[in-house]
Amino acid sequence: MIAANLPALQVVIPLLAAPLALMLRRGSLSHLLALLVSVVSLLISYSLLQAVLTSGPISYAMGGWEPPWGIEYRVDAINAFVLLIVSVIGTVVMLAARTSVAAEIQEKKQSLFYTAYLLCLAGLLGITTTGDAFNVFVFLEISSLSTYILVSLGRDRRALTAAFQYLIMGTIGATFILIGVGLLYMTTGTLNMLDMAARLAPLTDSRTVQAAFAFLAVGTSLKLALFPLHLWLPNAYTYAPSMASAFLAATSTKVAVYVMLRFFFTIFGVEFSFDVMPLGIIFMALALLAIFAGSLVAIFQDNVKRLLAYSSIAQVGYMMLGVSFATQTGLVAAILHLFNHAMMKGGLFLALAAVCYSTGGTSIANFRGLGKTMPWTMMAIVLGGLSLIGVPLTVGFVSKWYLVLAALEQGYWPVAVLVLLGSLLAVIYIWKLVEAAYFQAPDEGAVVVKEAPLSLLLPTWILIGASIYFGIDTNLTVSAAESAAAALLGTGVQP
Repeated sequence: MIAANLPALQVVIPLLAAPLALMLRRGSLSHLLALLVSVVSLLISYSLLQAVLTSGPISYAMGGWEPPWGIEYRVDAINAFVLLIVSVIGTVVMLAARTSVAAEIQEKKQSLFYTAYLLCLAGLLGITTTGDAFNVFVFLEISSLSTYILVSLGRDRRALTAAFQYLIMGTIGATFILIGVGLLYMTTGTLNMLDMAARLAPLTDSRTVQAAFAFLAVGTSLKLALFPLHLWLPNAYTYAPSMASAFLAATSTKVAVYVMLRFFFTIFGVEFSFDVMPLGIIFMALALLAIFAGSLVAIFQDNVKRLLAYSSIAQVGYMMLGVSFATQTGLVAAILHLFNHAMMKGGLFLALAAVCYSTGGTSIANFRGLGKTMPWTMMAIVLGGLSLIGVPLTVGFVSKWYLVLAALEQGYWPVAVLVLLGSLLAVIYIWKLVEAAYFQAPDEGAVVVKEAPLSLLLPTWILIGASIYFGIDTNLTVSAAESAAAALLGTGVQP
């Protein structure tokens, strides 16, 4: 009985746990509840992925109302993969959260942090699981509103400004998505994604459909921080509490990329999105601009959280470049990078949380001499940095290898060269951290720091270890990405 209801439980459990975390009031109890819920979500996600890879897509009718009349939760290869990413990151971040949150957030606000986290988790899982286009907007708003709270809890007063800026930009993005969904509903008379896809096929000449396409393209691009719609991201990642930065950097943009894939591959179909409408060339141009603009700006940052935030803009560029090819290999590269970037960027932000805990800051000056005083933390940052660059035996190399293959398959050898040049820019900003940590002495009079506690190191190394392991053994990730890409490209309609 429980197994049959796993798609619904995936969303319902964190949603019900959120108000309970607030009522507990004590940070330690709220954290324990959040950790327990995250572990349960991880187990459910893994079970769903195994079931999908073994038996095919799972359809769950909410309240027993059969689709398309009722709301359907539908889990296939692509969203089962994204569910696993979100729940893995949530669990690992919660393992580290107690120590970091206690140091950065006042006791009376800690239960609010865990409540917002659980709501955000429920929203992200709901976006990924639902097969109803309007429900995507509903869960998007749940995750977004809770994200604004998470960002605002940062100890720097600029966190409030960052949260407000994120709120404005996020609301614009969500409004565009809602208008797009409304136009599609007006045209097709349904909100079920599969039913909508079937009814849209003969209606693609309609200006209403084309307008919906444009609204959804802009709305999803804003949510996934595609250049130049990325302005909300740097401040949000920089001034949010360390655990919020780690969770959001590894999950929120990945779920937004999933939403974009679902709309343009499942609902509109590959032929309409990339042949009738010029989505491929637009995304390719913006993705290449994102790779170089994000990397170049990252080079000149003094705050390492901001540096990694701009790096994330470049990494989103790599994902969207893979999507722009609209081929099996290109989609495999993009979907692989969803997982790979979550591992390495989540690990890097957790390592930054350890630096912040021990030194009180995350500027380049705080890194001076850390190679000796915090060897394990710095080793994690170096390995995560190598993965960002795309060095062989790391997950970053696997993603970029498939991306270069996809470009060469299409005859776009200049694009393949640009991917390699973008990786060289990452060498520069990662070297800044290495130079400060291993080749510079701490400032005179600076407090001698100690290695971060095991409660921060262990979660950091889980993700950094994963970014190395899955760079060597690619069977699981590549097979899941290939299944997901095949599902998206199979007919252009069926997921």
